Amino acid sequence: MTRRGAIAGGAALVAAPMVIGSARAAAEVTWKVQSHWPKASASYGDSLAIIAEELKENTGGRFELQLFGAGEFAKGGEIFNIVRRGVVEAGTISPGYILGEAPTAGLALGVPGTFRQPWEFSHFLKNMGFEAMFNEDLAKHGVATRSEKIYPTELVVAKEVATVDDFTKLKLRSSGSYQKYLEAAGASTQYIAGPELYQSLASGVVDGAHWGAAQGADSMSLWEVAKFHMKPTMGLASDVIIYNLDALNALPEDLRQEFLDLLEMRFWKRTNEYQYKEQVALAKGVAENDVVVADFPPAVLEGFAKATAAILEEERAKGGNAEKGVDMLVAFMKVLGYPV
Repeated sequence: MTRRGAIAGGAALVAAPMVIGSARAAAEVTWKVQSHWPKASASYGDSLAIIAEELKENTGGRFELQLFGAGEFAKGGEIFNIVRRGVVEAGTISPGYILGEAPTAGLALGVPGTFRQPWEFSHFLKNMGFEAMFNEDLAKHGVATRSEKIYPTELVVAKEVATVDDFTKLKLRSSGSYQKYLEAAGASTQYIAGPELYQSLASGVVDGAHWGAAQGADSMSLWEVAKFHMKPTMGLASDVIIYNLDALNALPEDLRQEFLDLLEMRFWKRTNEYQYKEQVALAKGVAENDVVVADFPPAVLEGFAKATAAILEEERAKGGNAEKGVDMLVAFMKVLGYPV
C-alpha cells in the first residue's frame, strides 16, 4: 500500500459514519504467527515480539499476535505453506526458503556480493519498487509480504581458514543463493533448520554456518562451537514477514492499516538498530568469548566474485519480474560504481 493510499485510508476513517466506527472499535482479532526464528534468536525478541507489543498497544488491545517459535507449528520452508493455507495468518521466513514459489525470491533474499551498505538494499526494495514486484509474484499464492529488516550475512566456522584448500574442505550450513555462493568458492553446503543448527555444529555434521552475522551467532550460541568469525560480509540479506491475503482483507479497515503501517515503520527502525547491535555483539564476542575475527583468503574472495555474476545470470534467466529485477539491480550497481 502506498503512502498516498495510507493517507486516503486515514481520511476515509475520519469521514466514516459513527455506527461503522463503533463496529470497528468492538472488533477484536488474534492472529497466529509462526516464526522461522527460534525463541532464543535475537530477531524473535528484538523484532517479532516488539511488533506484537506495539500492535496491541496501538490498537488498544483489539489486534493481538500469538507468536510461535521455530518448529512449533512448522519450520523453514513449511511456514510459507501453512500461511498460504491459512493454518496461521502470518509468519516470518527467509525468502531463500521459497525460491521455488516466486521467481523473485532469490533477489528478495539478497544476492551475495552486490549491496555493500544497508541503505542500498533498502532503497532497492522500498523506493525503487522491488518489494512490490516480489508481491506481484506472491499474490497468486494468496500471500503478501513486507521486509522485516536488512542484515549482514557472515560465516562462522569451527576451523581456521588460512588457504583456499582449507575452505574447500568445509561443510557449511547455508540457504538460498548463499549456497551457490559458498559452493562456487569450493565449499560443500547443506540446509539445516535453526533448531538443529547448534547441535549440527557441535557434533561436526557441519563445520560452519551463517545465521545472520554477529547477533545471530551470539544469540544462537554458535560461537561456543565455531570460534572463527569470517570477514568481509558475504552480502546483505532480507528477512520478511508474510501474511495471508484473505486474513488481511478480513480485518476491519483501521486494523488492517495499522498493521501495514507498523510493519513499514518497523522495517526502517529495525534495519538501523540492527547495524548498531552488530558492532556491539561482535566486540562482546571478541572480548568475552575468545572469538577470532578472520579474513577469507584472497583466492576464496575471487571465487565469490565469480559466483555473484553467475547468480545474477541465473536469476535473470527466470524471466518475468526476476529478469526485470536483475536489470534494475545491475543498473543501480553501475550508478553506485560497483563492478558487475
